[in-house]
Amino acid sequence: MSTHVKRAFTYRFCPTDAQAAELWRTFGCVRKVYNKALAARTQAWVTRQEVTYRQTSAMLTAWKKTGEPAYLNEVSSVPLQQTLRHLQTAFTHFFGKRARYPRFKSRKKSRRSAEYTTSAFRFRDGALPLAKMTEALDVVWSRPLPEGAKPSTATVSQDAAGRWSVSLLCGDSSVQPLPATGQAVGVDVGLDHLLALSSGEKIANPRHERRDRTRRLAKVQRDLARKARGDGANRRKARLKAAEIHARIADRRRDTLHKITTRLVRENQPIVIEDLTVRNMVTNRKPARAISDAAWSESRSMLEYQAQWYGREVIAVDRWFPSSRLCSACGTLREAMPLNVRTWTCDCATTHDRDVNAANSLLAAGPAVTVCGAGVRPQRSTPDRQSATKLKPSRREP
Repeated sequence: MSTHVKRAFTYRFCPTDAQAAELWRTFGCVRKVYNKALAARTQAWVTRQEVTYRQTSAMLTAWKKTGEPAYLNEVSSVPLQQTLRHLQTAFTHFFGKRARYPRFKSRKKSRRSAEYTTSAFRFRDGALPLAKMTEALDVVWSRPLPEGAKPSTATVSQDAAGRWSVSLLCGDSSVQPLPATGQAVGVDVGLDHLLALSSGEKIANPRHERRDRTRRLAKVQRDLARKARGDGANRRKARLKAAEIHARIADRRRDTLHKITTRLVRENQPIVIEDLTVRNMVTNRKPARAISDAAWSESRSMLEYQAQWYGREVIAVDRWFPSSRLCSACGTLREAMPLNVRTWTCDCATTHDRDVNAANSLLAAGPAVTVCGAGVRPQRSTPDRQSATKLKPSRREP
């Protein structure tokens, strides 16, 4: 099991001017191919025809030979084929009701990335040259790859702050199932505290976005709003400053969540959480910013994939389970409890902290969910990318 765990190791690098130009050209071609293939499949959807991955691959060959996008021959063909596979995966998720309909990539807003497979890069003695490049990337190897690891893909990307990174996907045999532990935990997410555990521990919410917003981000965004709209140099510089602050916020938030979720997975089995629909909750403008800053969805994703790595179990209790109103001592259910009530006393004379009581109630409901489901939704999962491209399209698929 552990030998098949795939992990992505991300490193920063600084490209030369020639490498940066080649990568920017590749990003543009990848976006162009993705959008043209999506347009073809959308048109087929409207006319009730069928377009598969193989057909879009044949279209790519035709685009290279004739017509406007003949410049696609100037870049490596591997990232172009990979973006067609990514589009196929997006449609697989859509027809499986796990995602929305694929959207077109924007030149300004979409993530700039290109994925290379083993036929388009070499990795030897710390050197990483890519196809169509004469020199290897100047990678900052901040941590070693697993011993004997052979990367299967290399994904080069540039974020909104202008930082370049390469992500190497490889098997990690060092990931082993953790020994069994008799300690289980219920986890209740919140805004005043990031997490409340059934053990009584409360993990403070660092509020990374709010702290930087009051200090630096507000000023930079005001400066950006004053710049004339368009592609002017001043507006580009102001946008870059704002993107750097947002990148710093995201890095700190991700680091905090990694440390918390790793500790929970290592110390507990199972971990019981609440199946919240964060996408619907952030439609309320009042708490949306605070919920996004707390990153509830990201913390759940981290818990789930780390539990899968280390042989742990994450149990999600139905979102309608009244964990806050249910007394974890006697089981009495209160009729109503406004959000401003943080402590309450049950008829059994037990005084509860609202969040800790909710975590204890979730922990008590966990075994019932495991045995009979208890209205819980299926665990979210991401199908294997390679197998997804081999799936036969349904009759509804374009």
